[in-house]
Amino acid sequence: MRYSPLLTDLYELTMLAGYLEEGMAEKPAVFDLFFRNNPFEGGYAVFAGLEPALEYLEGLCFAPEDLDYLRGLGLFRPRFIEFLRAFRFRGRVTAPPEGTVVFANEPLLTVEGSLAEAQFVETALLTTINFQTLVATKAARVRHAADGAEVIEFGLRRAQGPDGGLSASRAACVGGANGTSNVLAGMTFGLPVRGTHAHSWVQAFPDELTAFRAYADAFPDSCILLTDTYDTLKSGVPNAITVGQELRDKGFELRGIRIDSGDLAYLSREARRMLDEAGFGKARIVASNELDEQVIESVRNGGGRVDIYGVGTRLATAAGQGGGALGGVYKLVEIDGAPKLKVTSDIAKATLPGKKRLLRALGADGRFIQDVICLDADEVQGGDTVFDPANPLQHTTLPEGSRLTDLRGVVMENGRRTDNSETLATMAERCSRELALLPQGCLRFINPHRYKVSISDRLNALRSGLIDELRRKVG
Repeated sequence: MRYSPLLTDLYELTMLAGYLEEGMAEKPAVFDLFFRNNPFEGGYAVFAGLEPALEYLEGLCFAPEDLDYLRGLGLFRPRFIEFLRAFRFRGRVTAPPEGTVVFANEPLLTVEGSLAEAQFVETALLTTINFQTLVATKAARVRHAADGAEVIEFGLRRAQGPDGGLSASRAACVGGANGTSNVLAGMTFGLPVRGTHAHSWVQAFPDELTAFRAYADAFPDSCILLTDTYDTLKSGVPNAITVGQELRDKGFELRGIRIDSGDLAYLSREARRMLDEAGFGKARIVASNELDEQVIESVRNGGGRVDIYGVGTRLATAAGQGGGALGGVYKLVEIDGAPKLKVTSDIAKATLPGKKRLLRALGADGRFIQDVICLDADEVQGGDTVFDPANPLQHTTLPEGSRLTDLRGVVMENGRRTDNSETLATMAERCSRELALLPQGCLRFINPHRYKVSISDRLNALRSGLIDELRRKVG
């Protein structure tokens, strides 16, 4: 898929034109992409969106019709339009693999290149990484709440448009969803596609039993019946059992039922009892209807017997407290070899200058202890003092014997990917594995444990020195 270079904010183009006029366009620059707060007021995020971001960078070029449009705006000089004709991304990108568990203030993407190319790609990278990381995180939370039950992404009809629906399906599977109802996502990303039928199917027939029989005739090998069009326990489940017996007489098996309204804990529990008593112990129960991690947790706590959760609106739109948008930002951290930072009166919002590495400290059992952001040339090891990035007066010591590993690697060099694409299944497995290695409490939905992210001694000193220097300049 070609992503148009016009998928950007106007100020990226005006800055690009200004850099060209000032003779700055080819200066080497480094930008970091990061977010300041974990989404959903939770304890972590799941990194996603790298593959489409790299696809955008690799294919970045201005077509003749793009240049004609920009020329017609009357904003840009002919020299700039000609500059764009040969414009490509030829830089380097450093990032963690998708499915990696990450935290606030950590550099996710580091983009190196000319000031022109590294600046211009800001908007496209943010819209890609922000949304997919947000949805992947939501999916991981839903999967945790489901506690072993399957999760199917059902959100296309409520997603933020067709593009958002496709991206949401992809990101949900990075975070742990087992499949999607989105057929285009199934074809595009090789995902399992799942679904049953709507209430309108039942309403289109003279009665529910006739509707169920017709569906079973059409799909005898994959028959899951929606039981709540009229009354789940008095009509839907008994009729499903009748059709299940008729399928069995023909050599097939009822795959399951779906419940889309009402008290899902009570209804699923009673439906399970009825199915078991009728000899359909292997028939699975699917639940849907405005589900999220909080609702699923309450269904489980209420004794619900759900095998598959179909999660739609609140997954595809990443709804919920602390959701809606990730809030990722893209900041200049070095230009022409000189470290740069943005600083305000609130040191917690001061950026971290210079080219950096992102390290994870692991215990002897492989579990995660904390993350450390350090300068590229730093050597960090157990026993070192590290600092809270929001409050440099607070510091701690990395445990002796802890093993530090780089979370990121170079994924693009000279504008070309350095490795083959991973499968979504590989990304989902990484996500599941890393979530299991977090400190206890990080997965809680309410008041989760705060995972430590620190900065090295040298990075702390560099930032403090630059802040003091800027304050002297501005008085």
